[in-house]
Amino acid sequence: MRAALVFMRGMLYAPAGPMTTEKKLPEGRLNRFVRLAGLGARAGAAHLLARRGDAAADAAAHVAEVLGTMRGLAAKVGQMASYVDGFIPEPQREAYEAALRSLRAAAPVSSPAAVRAVVEEDLGARVDELFAAWDDAPFASASIGQVHRAALADGRAVAVKVQHPGIDRALASDLENAGMIQALVGAMAPKALDSKRVLEEVRARFLEELDYALEAERQRYFAGVHRGDPTIHIPEVIASRSSRRVLTAELARGATLEEAAARDERTRRAYAEALWRFVFKGNLVGGMFNADPHPGNYLFHADGRVTFLDFGCVEPLDGARLEHGRGMHLAALRKDEAAFARHAALILGTRGGRFEEMSLAYTRRCFEPLFSAPFRVTRAYVTSLVEGVMAIKEQILVKDSGFVQLPPGMVFLNRLQFGFYSVLARLDVEVDYAAVERAFLREAGLLE
Repeated sequence: MRAALVFMRGMLYAPAGPMTTEKKLPEGRLNRFVRLAGLGARAGAAHLLARRGDAAADAAAHVAEVLGTMRGLAAKVGQMASYVDGFIPEPQREAYEAALRSLRAAAPVSSPAAVRAVVEEDLGARVDELFAAWDDAPFASASIGQVHRAALADGRAVAVKVQHPGIDRALASDLENAGMIQALVGAMAPKALDSKRVLEEVRARFLEELDYALEAERQRYFAGVHRGDPTIHIPEVIASRSSRRVLTAELARGATLEEAAARDERTRRAYAEALWRFVFKGNLVGGMFNADPHPGNYLFHADGRVTFLDFGCVEPLDGARLEHGRGMHLAALRKDEAAFARHAALILGTRGGRFEEMSLAYTRRCFEPLFSAPFRVTRAYVTSLVEGVMAIKEQILVKDSGFVQLPPGMVFLNRLQFGFYSVLARLDVEVDYAAVERAFLREAGLLE
């Protein structure tokens, strides 16, 4: 158990590398727990030897391989650590981020026979009857599934996302391992939260990612919200070739975030504006929060357009949360500090004291891109947000600090602030985010 506890603290400091070799997915709860425990011990040792670059690099490569092979929730944590600024200690940052970065693009793949079996069982026909062409070699593999190129009878090129065989059992095992959940929740929310409710919320969101039929429905919904926007492209879902474990959509091609970050300032600004519109128009107008700002979910085009992929982790926003969320954004656009603080306190449910003071200050800091527009989101800014959450966590244990439980549905919001802002920081460009918001809010009739 001691090794497992080391891993809970060191998990987000772990690396992962691009491994496209075929490896069997460990599914059992005990098997996966033992792997994590051993990984924690090694990561902890590397942390103690932080000054030795070779030790950090070796540990990074090892952790990458284990997280990648395990896939599921383990790989998701590794992917998150690869791009969120501030999680990896500075002495180890270069070695770990380099190894983890590759996990975003690739993970060990499932065998062609196993993948074909999933497709044929779910869609009720042979692969060669369903598709005019099929590539057994996946061009992408991630924590839940892998993606194959194929073609329909009418010649359309498509991407077919297929769940790793056994991933449902592996993910269930991870969700039953308290250490795994605590590591993930610890990255997004204070550990003194109502653990039962928080874990159920996390469980619900990640189990939904196993339902590709639900993901297809949400992908079509987001396409409707952004229809007519020339800078946002969401691939069309092919309903006749989709099911609970198979999701077929038009094939999209584009540059990676790393490639996009090397383009000229004007193009990078167009990318940042499109990203902001996608996220916050989805939230404030569509009432849906896409909680997976993974850099691999964005493809960048030379004309400034962005293609958005993966709608598996989505949180509906409605009622008071949507009302006060809109109120916070509108107040920020007006630079009305008092109204902003009022809506923030209502959405967070705070009741005074030091905890409220720090929570409102942190929330206000998150809205700096609107209050201070035009604004350049930097890696230092994102790191300061991570540090701000760590400071708030300390108040939970302070007597009479005014700590209150995070309201339902709020667990994944930090994932947006850390992850999405980290993506914007890679683009490193000044943008008038307030002007971007005013335009789509006026179009929706939410701003005069």
